[in-house]
Amino acid sequence: MHRYLAGSDDRRRMLERIGCTSVEELFASIPAEVRCGPLELPPGRSEEEVRREFWGLAGRNLTTECAACFLGAGVYWHVQPAVVDALLWRGELFTAYTPYQPEVSQGTLQAIFEFQTFVCQLTEMDVANASMYDGATAVVEAALLARRVLPARNRVVLAATLHPDSKAVLRTYAEAQGIELTEVRWDEAGRLEAGSLTDALGPDVCAVIVQSPNVFGVIEDLQAVGAAAKGAGALAVHAVAEATSLGILAPGGRFGFDVVCGELQAFGIPASFGGPLLGFFAVRQNHLRQMPGRLVGETVDVDGRRAFVLTLSTREQHIRRAKATSNICTNHGLMALAATIVLSLLGKKGVREVGVASHSLAEYVKSGIRAQRRDDGRGVRLAFDGSPTYNEFLVLHDDPDGLLAQMQREGILGGVATPALDGALPRGVLIALTERNTKEECDRLLEALRRLA
Repeated sequence: MHRYLAGSDDRRRMLERIGCTSVEELFASIPAEVRCGPLELPPGRSEEEVRREFWGLAGRNLTTECAACFLGAGVYWHVQPAVVDALLWRGELFTAYTPYQPEVSQGTLQAIFEFQTFVCQLTEMDVANASMYDGATAVVEAALLARRVLPARNRVVLAATLHPDSKAVLRTYAEAQGIELTEVRWDEAGRLEAGSLTDALGPDVCAVIVQSPNVFGVIEDLQAVGAAAKGAGALAVHAVAEATSLGILAPGGRFGFDVVCGELQAFGIPASFGGPLLGFFAVRQNHLRQMPGRLVGETVDVDGRRAFVLTLSTREQHIRRAKATSNICTNHGLMALAATIVLSLLGKKGVREVGVASHSLAEYVKSGIRAQRRDDGRGVRLAFDGSPTYNEFLVLHDDPDGLLAQMQREGILGGVATPALDGALPRGVLIALTERNTKEECDRLLEALRRLA
């Protein structure tokens, strides 16, 4: 034991503090015959390597290998550091909801302030609110904000490549609010068709909403979309379904968008049967007072010490309902804290590394699919080959449900069938990859596609 611990100043100071002169003295009360001595441990491993070791052991209880997961379509399977649950399960945090008594909720307010800061850094926007339910309701809030900013206009133009869930929620609210929706189709590259967008714009349009990467995983031309919206006097809204894409892709904030909103589930929230989720919402400074939810700000108290306050509270719980900007948003404190913990651990470099790893694996699988392409047209084929994607892409197949069922029997969750999302989408499978996947899993997927498709 002494040989294993020798040379540590920290241990020496700890021993001095408790009044022991050596490690042997510390363990003197334990009989020598039951001491194990120095532990011959293997070299340290990362959390993910340890998880995989235990997954391998657990896999012995199954008739098939542990599943290789390539699910996405709005909920993504990223690494979840153990420290997230360790902190979230603390009693003072696990019940966190909203600071109804902000003057005595400094810890909660600071956590929310840090969350807002991270969202602004990711989106390159001026100000962010204290989170929302999910990405779909965040998109709705963007449309409602645009209507408040431009009350004489009642039409919203949206890309047909917006996630079907977001479109469905938006339709529900648009009908109730008297907002007209115009969908713009995609072109042969899987992007918003520029000519159709120009034709759809007019003096009655209050917002243009585009998702990038879109539902096909294709990266949209945000600069062109933003310019078109501005030219029509409408607000430009960038919706994000896969937040880790912001590690390597420029956000709407860089191209003058008025709102960047979407889903942050990828940072710290496991894909637990589709929820809970975590929406985010960021705007330009001039739209701050029309922003839904609440805003935490930094100030100083009467003694000059750093303090946090609810700078803006526009929910019906805080003000008269008739003046509330939203009735469908929330602090969503626990999920926001999970994302804040992960972003604190990753930092700018880590977020970029996650993005690069996810993108690289997707490109590896896409290359493998290209190499398997058959002259008879059978098998799977990339839907928009040549278009830039991040970590998700669409492969075409006549029977996507049957293909996925066969793959699942072999322990592979091969993706999401598009008919389950929206019958208007091309028939096929959305395949998503993250830093959590391995090359071996990618090769298993490619082999399964070669044999079964």
